[in-house]
Amino acid sequence: MSILIVDDSLVVQAYFETLLHEEGFTDIIQANSAPEAFALLDFDHPDGREPAIDLILMDVLMPGMDGIEACHLLKSHPRLRDIPVIIVTAVEDLDNLQVAFDAGALDYLTKPPNKIELIARIRSALRLKEEMDRRKAHERELLILTQQLAEANLELERLATHDALTGIANRRFFNQSLEHEWRRAVRAPHLLSVIMIDIDCFKAFNDTYGHQAGDDCLKAVASALQRGVKRPMDILARYGGEEFVVVLPDTGGEGALLLAEQMRQTVEALAVRHETSTTAVMVTVSIGVATALPGQYSSPEALVAEADRALYRAKDAGRNRTKTAE
Repeated sequence: MSILIVDDSLVVQAYFETLLHEEGFTDIIQANSAPEAFALLDFDHPDGREPAIDLILMDVLMPGMDGIEACHLLKSHPRLRDIPVIIVTAVEDLDNLQVAFDAGALDYLTKPPNKIELIARIRSALRLKEEMDRRKAHERELLILTQQLAEANLELERLATHDALTGIANRRFFNQSLEHEWRRAVRAPHLLSVIMIDIDCFKAFNDTYGHQAGDDCLKAVASALQRGVKRPMDILARYGGEEFVVVLPDTGGEGALLLAEQMRQTVEALAVRHETSTTAVMVTVSIGVATALPGQYSSPEALVAEADRALYRAKDAGRNRTKTAE
């Protein structure tokens, strides 16, 4: 382990180094003053590298900045405060010792130190540093695990509310959102619209081009529909299979119909080839729109049923069109 000796006396530095080498401590660093020690510790950079120093032996009486002030500054430094500091003093002055402990010193030694006492106190300080390092490493591991757990929970939440293939909301999230918006519209009456969307002749598309192409088609249509949803409160979801649904709070029939028609045109503009479609040579969608002032229907499910009936009217009329509920 690495020990930093801070003393303005070269004789004292050599004395400590000799004693420490005899006890097997080979990683010894020396500084002639507190500023020189701070430079070695990269003191002026709070977010700098982790110090490679495990213990500091700090002389009290040094020119410029004394050991007490240096110890106080080290203990106020967020990156260096956990390094144990043993104060080395020529005179065992109780007042000075109290000041040293108040500054954050772990222990003290008098000059010249007794070898047995010196090594015992150094080993004790290094054991403390080793334990502190283990604790900090454990805290870092716990922090990483906590972050990983939080990220995993977010991913689970996302998977629970989003469709794995298209990346948009799933039917579960749609049901929750519709129920929430329905209750909100009952409390403060306002119109609520639902748009049901179905890809025309999608089974024929899968039979002709294969299921991988079918998945690619679903993703392309979902992306095109998502571009039409502008407001944060509006929810586009995959309803099931090749069906999609949109919840539009605070939206009347005209606004919902306009958005639905824009969505239909956007999908048509993709120009995804579909030679076996009975409607066109490209992928198209049929759309049904329903609008209600909650209270007119017994439940939000009834509003969805109206939009679904409008969708089938669009299909019966020839597909690739938009119809509103009667």
